[in-house]
Parts: sequence; C-alpha cells; structure tokens
Amino acid sequence: MADERTASTINDELVELHVTQLPQKFYHCAHVSIVARTQSKLDDALKELEANRQSPDQVFKAFSFSLDTAKESAAALQAASDAHGGKVPDAVFACAGAAKPMYLLEMQPEDLSSGMTNGYWIQAWTAFAAAKQMVRENKKGKIMLVSSTLGYMSLIGYSSYSPAKHALRGLADSLHSELMLYGIDTHILFPPTMYTPGFEEENKTKPAITRRIESADEGLTAEQAAAGLLSAHITADLITSLFRASTRGCAPRSNAALDFVLDLVALVGIPIWRRSVDKQVLAHRAEHREYLRTKGLVD
Repeated sequence: MADERTASTINDELVELHVTQLPQKFYHCAHVSIVARTQSKLDDALKELEANRQSPDQVFKAFSFSLDTAKESAAALQAASDAHGGKVPDAVFACAGAAKPMYLLEMQPEDLSSGMTNGYWIQAWTAFAAAKQMVRENKKGKIMLVSSTLGYMSLIGYSSYSPAKHALRGLADSLHSELMLYGIDTHILFPPTMYTPGFEEENKTKPAITRRIESADEGLTAEQAAAGLLSAHITADLITSLFRASTRGCAPRSNAALDFVLDLVALVGIPIWRRSVDKQVLAHRAEHREYLRTKGLVD
C-alpha cells in the first residue's frame, strides 16, 4: 500500500525539479500533486511521475492555477488537498518564479512590480495558505521555498529580481522561527543558474555584461537542484555556499566546522570576486552608453 503522506509541488518552469525524484527520495510511495500555470507542462510532468511510480496505490494529480494572488494560491492548495481526502499535503514545495534581467533604465514600472510578484509573492502566498491550513489541521508538515544565489548577493541586470529573492530569504527566516510553534519545518534552497526553459527565456533580455559575469557559473540541471533540496541542503554549489557562509545571519548551521572553513575562504575570496565584477562593469561603461543611445534612453 502507498504511504498516505502527500507532497505538493507548486511551480511552473520548475515542475521538472521534483517529478522524477519526489516519489523516490522524499517519501517512499508518496502521493503527489503538482500545480503550474501551463497545462502542457503539467501533462508532461504527470508522464514523468508515472514513469517513476513506486506503487500502484500512489495518487498523482495536476492542477492549473496562476498562483500570483492569495486567492489563486489558496484555491490551488485546496484543490491539491481535495485530491487526497481533503487533507493539506505533508510537504509543500513552492518553486514558482521567473526572472526578466535587464538594465534598470530599460524597465517600466510594471517590470519592477512584476519582479516582486514573480519572484516573491508567487511563493509567499502559497506558504501563507499552507501554513494556515497545516496549523488548522494540526499537521506537522514541511514548507520548502526556492530562492536563488541572488538571494545572498546581486549584480548588474537583476534589480527587479534579486530584491524578491532576498525577500524570500527573510520570509523563510521568519517562518522558521514562527512555525516551530506548531511543529512545522521551513526550508529554503538557493540554487545558482539552472538549465531549464526559464533560463533560456531569461537570456532573451539579459544584458551582455551580465552573461559575461555569469559565465564562471557552471550552473545546475533541474535534477541536481532537486537533489539538493530533497537532501535539505540550502545551497547546491560551492559559490553559493561561500555567499551563504558569509551572510548567514541568524539561520541555523547544519555543519559548523564546514561553515567556519567556508567563512574563511569567503573572507578572502568574495572581496576579490567583487572587485573583479566591478572591474568588468566599469570596463563596459562605453559600450553600455552606446547601447542606451541606440535604445533612445539617453542623448
């Protein structure tokens, strides 16, 4: 018989993060519901789930919701709950998000506001709904959020995205502190570049200087990022681990000795990295000025 525990992934471009690994690694024989905006992606994800089925008794469901409002997120969670006897999932993975990198001078007001919607609220509303329902049902569940390396630092081109990812870090810290009152665990992942369809979409607007700076980032596949999250690692690569160790704030440590070593490396390495990035940006000044002229943004 399948394990009665359930997991729900709330995402769009990142549906593929979990569908091949949840049934195998999170809870053996778990029931799984997935939520995304795009039905075609849901259909593909269901096929992946079926390919990784661990028991004939498992229940796999998919629901199409936008998730960018409190109402839609609550409705999505209710749909996922109804599919499993009306009970809130034991674990909710909030992975939705999208970036549209560009220069600040190119942005319209809606680009800044949508950056917060697509980078923060689209996960925050899900966590909000899940936490309330878990407490009502006295469910000692888990809430997983997905930020970014850019939730620890930032660079040119990400002024609409990085603030949202920093906000998710603040939300995770707050929920970790508050929800322990109810036995609910909160986790957050800070992945680097992930090679998904969303990454290809980002590159359509990403400034050339940003791409050059990021060229040193080897990135992760969706499967590698999922493995990190399901192993309760908040970082999944060395670069992000260095930023985490140097900016950990009040977050609990999983390995104090390793964090100490990383902190020492970051103490030397991050200032060098920062100066290198600043040098690249300043060297780009003339090229950037010409770019702005061609766009009609400066005289």
